Amino acid sequence: MKIFQILFLLVLVVPFAEIYLLLLVGSVIGAFLTIFLVVFTAALGAWLLRQQGFTTFRRFQENMALGQIPAYEMIEGPIILLGGLLLLTPGFITDILGLACLIPPLRKKIAQYVIENHLVQAAAGGFSQTKATGKNVLEGEFRKED
Repeated sequence: MKIFQILFLLVLVVPFAEIYLLLLVGSVIGAFLTIFLVVFTAALGAWLLRQQGFTTFRRFQENMALGQIPAYEMIEGPIILLGGLLLLTPGFITDILGLACLIPPLRKKIAQYVIENHLVQAAAGGFSQTKATGKNVLEGEFRKED
């Protein structure tokens, strides 16, 4: 399946699954408690996004000051942003995925997977997606001297 077909299916399936789960949970614990849980996870998401974002940014600055490449921090930043957005989205499925992105050990594992499988590679204008090709690539600059 192509990536756009997968995204299209996710955009269709996830909202229906979220609504079904919200109705199911609401019928078990009541509407008021269900709404409270949705609002609570949104507030928790905003707080975790702020806390984890500042922590990651501080580690990024420390690594830069030491002259080290902050590879994990550059990958963790978008993961934290995605986690915060998922927690702000109403629903329990997105909340679970958002929490997974904002819990530091799980986020570290996700970042490690992304780096080890070469899912993101540095490009001139930022990051670009690439698939692991198995080829060795040597990047650099050259100039012709007579």
